[in-house]
Amino acid sequence: MNKAIFSKDHKYTVEQLKKARAEAGLDQVEVAKMLGKTQPHISKIEAGQRRLDITQLKEFAKIYKKSLTYFIK
Repeated sequence: MNKAIFSKDHKYTVEQLKKARAEAGLDQVEVAKMLGKTQPHISKIEAGQRRLDITQLKEFAKIYKKSLTYFIK
């Protein structure tokens, strides 16, 4: 069984995160500040190198004004 970080579903979520950020007109630095994280942290998430839990995904959804279902298949 593949680790979730390499799954098609994870890749979809990562792509949706990048798309939602662009649609919100935000850059990684702005998102990092809103979340109290660093820009490299956001970059690693968007590169698929860092796993997300549901709580983190909810934070992104709130910032990007998207429903959770936007990020999952």
